[in-house]
Amino acid sequence: MSEPCTPRAGLAIPGARRPGGRPGLTLDELQARVGQELGCSSWLRIDQAAIRGFADLTHDWQDIHVDAAAARASGFGGTIAHGFLTLSLLSTMAEEVVPQVEGLRRSVNYGLDHLRFPAPVRCGDRVRGRFTLEQLRPRAPGQYQLKHSVVVHIEQRDRPALVAQWLVLLVAGGAEPGAGLAQARAVTGGAP
Repeated sequence: MSEPCTPRAGLAIPGARRPGGRPGLTLDELQARVGQELGCSSWLRIDQAAIRGFADLTHDWQDIHVDAAAARASGFGGTIAHGFLTLSLLSTMAEEVVPQVEGLRRSVNYGLDHLRFPAPVRCGDRVRGRFTLEQLRPRAPGQYQLKHSVVVHIEQRDRPALVAQWLVLLVAGGAEPGAGLAQARAVTGGAP
């Protein structure tokens, strides 16, 4: 089973307002936390209404998600959540854990370097995310890229539901996500 982890309430995703207007971290303070676990989110229960809603939204009505009898016969023991449903919860989980950075205009989901779904999330399971800041690097003037290692644990289970390296682009003051992209490509040898 996963190691104990205390949720860190009161923090917000980069660029979001913290409750009570508390100040965020400077980039230097965030840089000092590279390699450190930022914390775990609270547990979230995944029920059939959430699974069905996600199926309806994505048009993925595979029987293992929406048909209890077929899912039982498939070996899962009942319906399971879509892996992408679990993935879509990362933003909600990060809101509790990842510190805000002072002076940002916004943060933008930049993608994933790695993503695996080692174990299914069964209907009724509770999940939470554990976030570790792996990297903070400049991309272009006024832009920084974060890389988080994220593990989504399933309560009372040894194997996680999700393991990922999640990239987030931080945009300072007057910079925009598309501005400086050519410069960033020149610095990285063409890779965005």
